Amino acid sequence: MLSKRIIPCLDIKNGRTVKGVNFVELRDAGDPVELAKQYALKGADELVFLDISATLEGRRTMVDLVLKVAEQLNIPFTVGGGISSISDVEKLLHNGADKISINSSAVKKPSLINELSSKFGSQCITVAIDAKFINNEWVVHVSGGKIPTDKTLIDWAIETQDRGAGEILFTSMDHDGTKNGFANHMLASLSNKLSIPVIASGGAGKQEHFIDVFQKGKADAALAASVFHFGEIEIPVLKKTLQQNNIKVRL
Repeated sequence: MLSKRIIPCLDIKNGRTVKGVNFVELRDAGDPVELAKQYALKGADELVFLDISATLEGRRTMVDLVLKVAEQLNIPFTVGGGISSISDVEKLLHNGADKISINSSAVKKPSLINELSSKFGSQCITVAIDAKFINNEWVVHVSGGKIPTDKTLIDWAIETQDRGAGEILFTSMDHDGTKNGFANHMLASLSNKLSIPVIASGGAGKQEHFIDVFQKGKADAALAASVFHFGEIEIPVLKKTLQQNNIKVRL
């Protein structure tokens, strides 16, 4: 059985790490370069770097910052935000990213997934999906969760897999920043329907939530931000707790 992955996420706005509740009320959480370095030392399995203002403001991801962050890392590193072409991906991989994450651009042009996976390999293409539970449906949203689409979570996730995505990063907008636990029921449904890994995001608040997301949610990896950035959960302690609960992790 593959080890479960613990992934801190750096949401970047104007060069700083920020964290909000339900995608709004953003507050400053520190220097991304310093945080990246600390996470690599503390045993994070991977790091995700999302330029949350890139798509919204029509900017390209801050390539210089990606390079500075990558210089501090000896673990896989995923970058997302404002990526919509082969040349965007080439720049990011050239500057130290191991994987890239696409979200809004994939919804607008699903064939982008095919293009990127055939050019770079599906192993470095993550499709991020932000969804909210509305009228008994998980509705996919774009542009940092601001705009609902006509796509539903399971159908869109299956389509992205068929088009060549290497993994899915699912954020429950209802759970994001609330610290009340992950969307385990939906995550388990996703994991059962997909053959590619599912990264769970949105809702981490305490160590038990990570146990649940792996045991009940059947996630392959768990992503969190504020609980790590503000020192509420220390990664080495979390990993020991997971191991004590018979969840395989890399120590």
